[in-house]
Amino acid sequence: MRASDVAIPMETVTEDMPAREAARILAAQDLPGLIVVDTMGRPSTVLAGTQVLRMALPSYCQDDPALARVIDEAAADVILKGIGERTVADLLPRNRPELPAVSAEATLLEVASVMARSNVPLVAVVDRDRVMTGAITLDGLLDRMLGT
Repeated sequence: MRASDVAIPMETVTEDMPAREAARILAAQDLPGLIVVDTMGRPSTVLAGTQVLRMALPSYCQDDPALARVIDEAAADVILKGIGERTVADLLPRNRPELPAVSAEATLLEVASVMARSNVPLVAVVDRDRVMTGAITLDGLLDRMLGT
């Protein structure tokens, strides 16, 4: 089995996209992160869901999770307003991890090796020009490897 057999279409984001829109895509696709592509559609990095949370949550909640109890559920709905007018680029860490990518012909063992080495639960599948044609999630990879 090859990467192209396991790859799924995945909506991507660009660095200039509003962070709020990226958060909506992330929630709608139920993914651990989003693949960030350049203007040519070449993957560059991943925006982890935790980065979105980090920018949205007030710093006192991050410093002491017990303080998060002071926010009632009604107020919790407005947490994403903390993102404000930021863009995806604003949410990315300074030391951006390079997104692992494989060719469509890569074997599942190669995909697993790349994913494990990079410690990122998403792998981009790219064509000869390094343009993304799909993605493989950790869940999807494990399902195929375990035959479920």
